[in-house]
Amino acid sequence: MKRLVYLFSIFFILEVSLNAFSLGKLGNFEFKKANDNVYIMHGPVMNPSVENEGFMNNPALIEGKNSLIVIDPGGNYNVGKKILAEIEKISKKPIVATLNTHKHGDHWFANKAILEKYPDVKIYAHPDMIKAVKGGEAKVWYKILDRLTNNLKGTACKFPYPTHELIDGEVLSIDCQNFLIRKPKVAHTDTDVVITHLNSQTVFLGDNLMKGRLGAFDESSNMYGNIKLLENIMKEKEFKLYVPGHGPSGKMSETIKPFLNYIKVVYEEAGIAYDEDLETYEVKGKTSERLKHYHHWDAFDGDAGQMGKHLMKAYSEHEANDI
Repeated sequence: MKRLVYLFSIFFILEVSLNAFSLGKLGNFEFKKANDNVYIMHGPVMNPSVENEGFMNNPALIEGKNSLIVIDPGGNYNVGKKILAEIEKISKKPIVATLNTHKHGDHWFANKAILEKYPDVKIYAHPDMIKAVKGGEAKVWYKILDRLTNNLKGTACKFPYPTHELIDGEVLSIDCQNFLIRKPKVAHTDTDVVITHLNSQTVFLGDNLMKGRLGAFDESSNMYGNIKLLENIMKEKEFKLYVPGHGPSGKMSETIKPFLNYIKVVYEEAGIAYDEDLETYEVKGKTSERLKHYHHWDAFDGDAGQMGKHLMKAYSEHEANDI
């Protein structure tokens, strides 16, 4: 009898492993209950690559009484199908809505897989995001992710554009789940929304917050705006859980402070360089030393390093403010 139980246990483990969303040596990925009726799948803390198949964000699942809502489902159609399979392990209820935090394709291209299975799903985003992705941002991100991951097959043809608007200040109600929508003027991009699930007191910050990795600040971003957004959130009433676009979720201070401190140091050093008429490379060493506790963060330095680029971006903001 013990042998039969042992064999059954081995079979069960193998079956779960074979059916899991696996990324080889990066491990298996699944949705875990993070807060009340909120489940989060934390992706690998790294840049998009062939190794991670373009999956590196934090898709979230909110379970309502009769349906499911997804926030930022992932970076391509193929990843989306695997994430859907993981969702069905949590609940067989239909997905009625997806909410997208900003225009970068690594967060919303997986809408395609959800739309394929649930043709009536409502895909939400801020009007600025909808305008940006339809205006060419989707194609830009398709090329980036296709080059980096080789896993964009099936994602394009017709992009899974958002169809419904998220309005700054509104409380969106879906299946008795209430979401407060806030739109900063410009932070990580000019299309971001911060989504607070009021029922569970969970705050989804998108890429306005990262932990363990550094992403790019492009021409549509504003580092000072990102600093002020996070500082203002830190002054508010504390909610139960804060979810970054990349990296582990947690309490307010432990989740927000590391990234906020990083941006503030970079911004300050860029300001010193500007005031003293120095080039950013001349303060890069000092900045790196001040940020030595971040050297292990993905994309801090090296071929895909972001810190030096962030210095240049902050410098350009100081210059623009002076003008």
